[in-house]
Amino acid sequence: MYVNEGIRAREVRLIDHNGDQLGVKTRNEALEIATRVNLDLVLVAPQAKPPVARIMDYGKFKFEQQKKDREIRKNQKVINMKEVRLSPTIDEHDFQTKLRNGIKFLEKGDKVKASIRFKGRAITHKEIGQRVLDRFAEACAEVGTVETKPKMEGRSMFLIMQPKNEK
Repeated sequence: MYVNEGIRAREVRLIDHNGDQLGVKTRNEALEIATRVNLDLVLVAPQAKPPVARIMDYGKFKFEQQKKDREIRKNQKVINMKEVRLSPTIDEHDFQTKLRNGIKFLEKGDKVKASIRFKGRAITHKEIGQRVLDRFAEACAEVGTVETKPKMEGRSMFLIMQPKNEK
């Protein structure tokens, strides 16, 4: 943003500190009016013809803007993607452990990517991997929903689950 002497335009449409329009003034006149009320001249719409300048306390304006930005960032929720790796021949106890981790991630609010890596000739039996992923999705159904159905990508098959929205 251009402030005070940084404004290059010869003429500006001036708005005073109360929000009233003072009309088109030369830059020097506008600067003089701003210094008279002990405030800054700030260019708010440089692309307009003529550019629009406002008389305000620029330091206070910047502080308020930073406060708003902080508030927006604070209310923002960051969603992470966690991965749970399974295998087509996974044993029951191992499956339960991976399932517990997946449920824990979903409850924390993260997305879960459950993937199965096919090794060697196991790729000829994709339906086994499909069954394991379906079972995983079914077991996580109360805390999450399936965002992406199981699909193949190279030698691995994966599905993505997202946490259920609490309303």
